Amino acid sequence: MAAHPLINRRNFLFSGLGIPFLTQAHQSAPTRKPQGPLAPIRFRNVARSAGLDFVLENSPTPRKHMIETMTGGVAAFDYNNDGLMDIFFVNGAAIPSLQKESPKYLNRLFRNEGGMKFVDVTAEAGVGGEGYSMGAAVGDFDNDGHSDLFVAGVYHNILYRNLGNGKFEDITQQAGIKSDKWSVAAAWLDYDNDGWLDLFVVNYAKFSINDDRFCGDRERNIRAYCHPMYFEGLTNTLYRNRRDGTFEDVTEKSGIGGYIGRGMGISTADYDNDGFMDVYVTNDNQANFLFHNRGDGTFEDVSLEAGVALTSNGVALASMGTDFRDYDNTGLPDIFFTALAGETFPLFRNLGGGMFEDATYSSHLGPTASLRSGWGNGFFDLNNDGWKDLFTANSDASDTIDLTSKSTHYRQPNSVFANLGDGTFKDVSAEVGEDFQASGPHRGCAFADFDNDGKIDIVVSALGAPAELWQNVSPADNHWLMIKLIGSRSNRDGIGARIKIGDQYNHMTTSVGYASSSAQGVHFGMGNLEKADRIEIRWPSGIVQALKDVRTNQFLTVREPIKACG
Repeated sequence: MAAHPLINRRNFLFSGLGIPFLTQAHQSAPTRKPQGPLAPIRFRNVARSAGLDFVLENSPTPRKHMIETMTGGVAAFDYNNDGLMDIFFVNGAAIPSLQKESPKYLNRLFRNEGGMKFVDVTAEAGVGGEGYSMGAAVGDFDNDGHSDLFVAGVYHNILYRNLGNGKFEDITQQAGIKSDKWSVAAAWLDYDNDGWLDLFVVNYAKFSINDDRFCGDRERNIRAYCHPMYFEGLTNTLYRNRRDGTFEDVTEKSGIGGYIGRGMGISTADYDNDGFMDVYVTNDNQANFLFHNRGDGTFEDVSLEAGVALTSNGVALASMGTDFRDYDNTGLPDIFFTALAGETFPLFRNLGGGMFEDATYSSHLGPTASLRSGWGNGFFDLNNDGWKDLFTANSDASDTIDLTSKSTHYRQPNSVFANLGDGTFKDVSAEVGEDFQASGPHRGCAFADFDNDGKIDIVVSALGAPAELWQNVSPADNHWLMIKLIGSRSNRDGIGARIKIGDQYNHMTTSVGYASSSAQGVHFGMGNLEKADRIEIRWPSGIVQALKDVRTNQFLTVREPIKACG
């Protein structure tokens, strides 16, 4: 097979021996199918017994300000390096002040005590925050081994530096981070491969609390949140890490400033295997962006020519949460995002050569998702059979939709789509668990193995309702690996690293879903395999590292080689 036409010709090193890694386009169908029947996926909501006492306060008002329906980011990360994944929730504020006038509006951090028990440590950690918050992003921007936290909000962004003693310091102002836009989400990525994480902030639209447009059914006096067309979009913001605790706004210099949208979600991957991280941004009722990283510090939007700006019939959707990950084990990251009822949940399969095809219906997601509205989402192997399944956190955007529509509802149950290993998915939501059928106004979600049993659990936020913690109790005894990367030449988190185990591919990213962040590492379901014969890791620095005969069912920490061998 010919080399990928978009590959950057710099050498990727395998332990210094110059062996290329992932340099060919894989346009074939999935390479294998799971043997035997589909392994069941089961969840139970343990939020109450776990002590996860959180309600997302969005301050709904009769005037239906758009911000009220769009908050809800969640982050899963180990803030104190004790080997247990903790949970951070963003929260709203009072309206019209947009201030956290009561403790109920505080952003909240819950420390994992083990045994699926959590305790609120917001006050001692110093992360209660200010303003009307929207989303969260986790990354170790100063390479000190402690996960830092960015909080996006309505004209109030916050950058917290993790001090390593259980406390965080607000360094927003001295770091050069602005709060001049309504920001919804963010992602940490090392776009220039200098070993330091940069920050991409997704902005929605111009907004004023004094706006008072009436939208809805005036004759029946049913007011609803206005259509996005009434909101003037914004450019996103890109900050380059100066490596000294400060950031340079390179929005214009990088080319990102040339594109105006109504940004909702963000996901990152090296979709063309050229060694540089690319960015996918979902826009609300506007063409989505696929920012191709040129490798010279600049980006260009190639979404139209790549086939991921619109659906196959040329329609822009209410695009929300997104994940950018290889679901069919071809070695090329694919794109998925959620949208509203009647729009489906679009899936774009990466064909190689910079092109994607709309696989929404061929994957069987189209008809099963058409009546649902989704926000958070993620591709994770929920039954550890070697194929990434799909979870979506569901709810309509309008809390008055039940008064005007008979085909959908505001409160909806979440969804699980099992990956059948042949390019298709099966909706198994009704089989997941009795309490899983409970409807709610769900928004963000984060993924992690909170009880360290090798199965991916999920935490979900809900507007004006208790958060949900879905413990994975799937009965199958499939094997697994959780790989934590520690960079030496690359950024400390290894964000952007590609990992291959057998015919599975995944990559390290903390940007998953809607306004949320999942930062545990890279998870692989291993089926019945008791060991991985070979694990290949391509670090952002270009080094390719190989591990042999690695036993499964373990949390594996891998450090990037300081120097190439040979």
